[in-house]
Amino acid sequence: MFKAILIEKQEANQRVGIQTLDDSQLPDGDVTVRVDCSTLNYKDALAITGKGPVVRNFPMVPGIDLAGTVEESSSADYQPGDRVLLNGWGVGETHWGGLAEKARLESRWLIPLPSAFSARQTMAIGTAGYTAMLAVMTLERQGVAPDQGDVLVTGANGGVGSYAIALLSRLGYRVIAATGRPQEAAYLRELGAQQIIDRGELSAPGRPLAKERWAGAIDSVGSHTLANVLAATRYGGTVAACGLAQGMDLPSSVAPFILRGVTLAGIDSVMKPYSERIEAWRRLGELLDPGQLDAITQTIGLDDAIKQAEELLKGKVRGRIVVSM
Repeated sequence: MFKAILIEKQEANQRVGIQTLDDSQLPDGDVTVRVDCSTLNYKDALAITGKGPVVRNFPMVPGIDLAGTVEESSSADYQPGDRVLLNGWGVGETHWGGLAEKARLESRWLIPLPSAFSARQTMAIGTAGYTAMLAVMTLERQGVAPDQGDVLVTGANGGVGSYAIALLSRLGYRVIAATGRPQEAAYLRELGAQQIIDRGELSAPGRPLAKERWAGAIDSVGSHTLANVLAATRYGGTVAACGLAQGMDLPSSVAPFILRGVTLAGIDSVMKPYSERIEAWRRLGELLDPGQLDAITQTIGLDDAIKQAEELLKGKVRGRIVVSM
């Protein structure tokens, strides 16, 4: 038996709560993991509250991240006792996820727990930090170097934003942080931001082209914000887009692309191949100070995760939430 957050739906009504389930209810998979900890992401909050069409199959255990210990395995790649990590692959959307004491998964979705971090630290990083690293690597591949100019990070107080600032700063970039919480300026500067701007500068409808302000950007907001970020990107710059907190739409024009040669690069963390996941986590191990993770992380129990999901969607959560089992 194990405890889990279970989302159920009958017609248009969604019900969510913590239930005690039997191992026989676990979905198919060749590896069973005893979950040490998970995390609460924006996508998890949408699933738990029912405020976004995240869950594809019901009933569903949410949680797109997990770290734990292999309990049973019919895969040659993992043995009982192995420490493993999972990000994405539709877990928590189409397959039962990590907000539970136990998970049954496909071995190809897993990677070994990185030696640089504990299980809790990997969840402090989670999909947010992993996505931020993928975005930074994309900017690097596109030639956005520290000497090319400033890099903007939108949604700066969120998980992706916090890690993007920390990673970029560590690599020598001058970071501009856009936030709707100016009272958190000290926190953002501690992470490495050198300039803070109000998100209101970017969130309203703007012009197809604006004054060139940054060489690159990491955007987790979408909609008008992303359109305005593109409009103010310097010639030949790159914007890495990885979120939709403001909306899925992109009310922009072709002007930044055909007049300034701007590149819009989409960042998908869910279906990345094994080799790219390993490389992203290797870089995270090189760039992040494990001790620094505490500054952007709070730890809660499974019993508190449902309430915290509401707080996260209200924009009242700073940084990362680790859910300890």
